[in-house]
Amino acid sequence: MAEDVAGIRLGGRERRLAPHEIVVSKTDPKGIILYANDVFCRISLFREDELVGSPHNIVRHPFMPAVVFRLMWQRLKAREEVFAYVVNRCRNGDHYWVLAHVTPTIGHDGRIIGYHSSRRAPPGGIPSDVLALYRKLGAIEQRETSRRRGMEAAWPHLMEALAPWQGDVSAWTLALVARMAHHTTVPSRVPQSEARPHALA
Repeated sequence: MAEDVAGIRLGGRERRLAPHEIVVSKTDPKGIILYANDVFCRISLFREDELVGSPHNIVRHPFMPAVVFRLMWQRLKAREEVFAYVVNRCRNGDHYWVLAHVTPTIGHDGRIIGYHSSRRAPPGGIPSDVLALYRKLGAIEQRETSRRRGMEAAWPHLMEALAPWQGDVSAWTLALVARMAHHTTVPSRVPQSEARPHALA
């Protein structure tokens, strides 16, 4: 049975972006959405007025390990761009996978004034490495009593997986993108049993 998370049922059905489509959003430094393009609205099934003014984690799918976002935020706050495989949830509980590219926006005074994100369909599909790692990290997080404890428990396992890339999630992601570009599309379905409500921010 599908699980109900924050009033949105997670049904396990996947929606897909066309190869030419790009999901674009802009947020303030706290992750509040300031702009969402029409592709974002169409794929997520949220209206523009529902997205703008909301935290970007309105589309966070519970299959995504919180610790991955922790690492992404660390990189962004260090003024680095980030590439990552991300699965997002739609308003009706469907989901869609993206290859996300997020960059900090720097103001005239040198401070971060926001973030710009562009997401597209992952070329070649989702690598089994990503599904396996996210599943493992999620299981570790789920065993803990809080989101913070879950991230702390999962952190060393994430760093171990990324060790060949010096802990750089972007380098790992781009290496997988290059590999998958030469392969055919692989299944990227998120099993309903792996929708983890407590992992949502």
